Amino acid sequence: MSGSYTGACFCGAVEIRVTGAPNAMGYCHCQSCRSWSGGPVNAFTLWPAAAVEVTKGADKLATFAKTEMSHRQYCTACGGHVMARHPPLDMIDVFYATIPDLPFAPTVHLNYGETVLHIRDGLPKLKDFPAEFGGSGEMVPE
Repeated sequence: MSGSYTGACFCGAVEIRVTGAPNAMGYCHCQSCRSWSGGPVNAFTLWPAAAVEVTKGADKLATFAKTEMSHRQYCTACGGHVMARHPPLDMIDVFYATIPDLPFAPTVHLNYGETVLHIRDGLPKLKDFPAEFGGSGEMVPE
């Protein structure tokens, strides 16, 4: 998978383009993502920071940083969630719903130890994060 894909916030005031291939795609089950997304699970696409460009409405993009790891960004016009910057990793999670034309090919479930929606899809289920991202790397059963 390569090329570029475009996406937008809920109202279209903020537009983005991602280029190349994401580093990872999957589902996050942590309380923070569930609360932010308003759903039981959040579909993510994780990109190198250099691969993500705001092409329209940068002045309408606001940031909420609950932690240093996740700087969540949203549109100030509609409140639509766009992405979350992860400065320590130099990566950006562009929420899959923001770029729906990207073929979604999830490979992992993160923070499955916090899940409220059990998904039996055969994908690896990590208790928290991979060890290289500061987690335990521990797998949990489906």
